[in-house]
Amino acid sequence: MTLSARARLLLRLATFGGLAVIYVPLLVVLVNSFNPSKTFGWPPSGFTTQWWSRAASNPGAREALLTSVEIALAATALALVLGSMAAFAVARYRWFGRETVSFLVVLPIALPGIVTGIALNSAFSAGGVALGFLTVVVGHATFCIVVVYNNVLARLRRTGTTLEEASADLGASTLQTFLHVTFPQLRGALLAGGLLAFALSFDEIVVTQFTISAGLQTLPIWIFANLFRPNQAPVVNVVAAALVVASVIPVYLANRLSEGNGGGRL
Repeated sequence: MTLSARARLLLRLATFGGLAVIYVPLLVVLVNSFNPSKTFGWPPSGFTTQWWSRAASNPGAREALLTSVEIALAATALALVLGSMAAFAVARYRWFGRETVSFLVVLPIALPGIVTGIALNSAFSAGGVALGFLTVVVGHATFCIVVVYNNVLARLRRTGTTLEEASADLGASTLQTFLHVTFPQLRGALLAGGLLAFALSFDEIVVTQFTISAGLQTLPIWIFANLFRPNQAPVVNVVAAALVVASVIPVYLANRLSEGNGGGRL
């Protein structure tokens, strides 16, 4: 069925309207980071980079950035291991409860962050686990596992087992088959899943609020804590703009890998 010109126009307008709602506010934040006014009047009264210089020299922001990167890297590494193992178990074997386990692995990303945060906080409290760096990593890994699992599972189902069976028939061991046949086919999916997991962890705030200790701050939490301080407002705006850019890059790369790596380009 072909759409009429009017229907196509309405669909385009709806698409552009939805994108505008999402991205225009982000653009305003980016433009305001160069606004010389502390009150961020609109339109900007001029152009300045002084807030970027102050943000770069702010010790609190730098420390929070380092913490966010460390947590995101640790959560991504954990998600890559556990997500890949779960994907192999579901894709390569048949066992009772397989579909239920698959559903439970994917469920955390669909739950509201505040529900996950409260559940994790209660579990840590009941187990006598002190909140800190590791509890944040575990909290982030609960939803980072999902993106790795989905990417690896989709790739395993697409590639099948033909090449692995041929490798075994030719005398290769299980380890040799994995290193020289299976893993090369999965590199793109692992990299894409890892990039998405890093981006999700890097800008997460809701779950972090319930799993972090009082003396530790990630970059999103630092932004939230300084958001209503008048003297920090321009710096917060710059950090928020930088956070948007930092989050876009891994998501863009992951999207490119997912689209263009169907033939095992990596």
